[in-house]
Amino acid sequence: MDKLKQRGIVIIDYGSQYTQLIARRIREFGVYSQVLPYDCSTEELDQHRPAGYILSGGPSSAYDTAAPRLPRALLQRRKPVLGICYGMQLLTHTLGGSVAGASHKEYGPATLTHAARSPLFDGLPEELQVWMSHADRIDQPPPGFRALASSDNSPFAAIGDLSRQIYGVQFHPEVQHSPQGGAMLSNFLFRICGCADHWTPGAFIEDSIANIRRHVGQEKVLLALSGGVDSAVAGSLIHRAIGDQLTCIFVDHGMLRLGEAEQVARVFRDEQGMNLIAVSAVEDFLTALQDVTEPEAKRKLIGGLFIDVFSQEARRLRDVRYLAQGTIYPDVIESAANSQAAKTIKSHHNVGGLPKDLHFELVEPLRDCFKDEVRKIGAALGLPESIVWRQPFPGPGLAIRCLGELSWERLEKLRAADAIFTSELAASGLLRRGTAQSFAVLLPVKSVGVMGDSRSYEEVVVLRSVTTDDFMTADWARLPYDLLAKVSARIVNEVPGINRVAYDVTSKPPGTIEWE
Repeated sequence: MDKLKQRGIVIIDYGSQYTQLIARRIREFGVYSQVLPYDCSTEELDQHRPAGYILSGGPSSAYDTAAPRLPRALLQRRKPVLGICYGMQLLTHTLGGSVAGASHKEYGPATLTHAARSPLFDGLPEELQVWMSHADRIDQPPPGFRALASSDNSPFAAIGDLSRQIYGVQFHPEVQHSPQGGAMLSNFLFRICGCADHWTPGAFIEDSIANIRRHVGQEKVLLALSGGVDSAVAGSLIHRAIGDQLTCIFVDHGMLRLGEAEQVARVFRDEQGMNLIAVSAVEDFLTALQDVTEPEAKRKLIGGLFIDVFSQEARRLRDVRYLAQGTIYPDVIESAANSQAAKTIKSHHNVGGLPKDLHFELVEPLRDCFKDEVRKIGAALGLPESIVWRQPFPGPGLAIRCLGELSWERLEKLRAADAIFTSELAASGLLRRGTAQSFAVLLPVKSVGVMGDSRSYEEVVVLRSVTTDDFMTADWARLPYDLLAKVSARIVNEVPGINRVAYDVTSKPPGTIEWE
């Protein structure tokens, strides 16, 4: 794995909402990218022999005394550096230039003009559309730097010291609203840094199999298989490496989508030939969740009971040394476990909190991969599209989409409504390419309606569909009215107990993608 990661890019994170997006854009070019906190150690900076560094944006002002600084050893490496937004301002401030609050803040699209030839803009039109998001600007570049581009509000929209290969841009080349941003990043990666582009699904699979075999040897491995993309691809990869040394435990808690429990058994036991232990614990979960309506209480109860059921099955297996998990790179970044200054967004532990008598060593073959890379790896491993492109699904399942009291009857209503919605999206070609996540939510309210010639008083379903690149921000999908009308008619006519359908038009922020 180390060879695949060499000659890549280290991204220093200063708290930008786009940091992960920078990393993903670089990975799209076949170049390995690693996100590190700004207070990382020298050893971390040098770990994979990077070809260059990118400094992310962030909410701070470079001239504030408490603002985060450059890693002490970074500039001593004499490797190419690209500062984006705050990263550019930090380079300017550190190297002797001047940064100040802008008289006109710049948020949104801007037209950029670059006249001076430089490797960063090589091959690009003289005028470019870019996305700005900043309240500070460069008043004077550091000694040795010159202006490479300007906009109406930013005379130094891009600067560079070409001899030292240090560049800064005030805009965000990583976002879709900067159409030529990918070409700029490509110039930085290949023309300036000389990166290696060997981070591919095929190379990753080959390298991972060798690493798993070397790490595990002849020992046994246990995997909690949810049927979601991450655990499915992790399981397939490990099974490819060690075969019957892997045992998977699948716990059906009764809150999966329509047909998913049956699909997991069919795909992984029958088609993939894995050792799969399927446990039906529906009654246990529903009994425990009776009268529980508060979202966090649901999550904790489901998580705790899952561990109990999983642990009970694990104890029946002998001589298992390793526990495999579908941890992926965003989990690692968001947990921010290694940075004193980074803010933890949420903690990720997968099968965490196991009893002390079940002490496993971890195997996490996907911990360096983003979700889109996991899907590509799954496709390369031969997993069916229905697994590889499965919609994102929360760990507690439908429990947090069935608002209020949980019962088998209400879960069945939600399952049916959700299946109608997603099947119609799939038929229209919008499930994979037009939307990022789509699902139904059952509300704990009833509404009056008229069905036939009679009054009805039934439950309400809300449809939720969003578009997003990174799931950190999201916008509601502008689905065709005719499609929504068809879905609504089908749900009301085909799902007993539902007489009203609504569509959620809330973005994230201020809302979240899930309702609970």
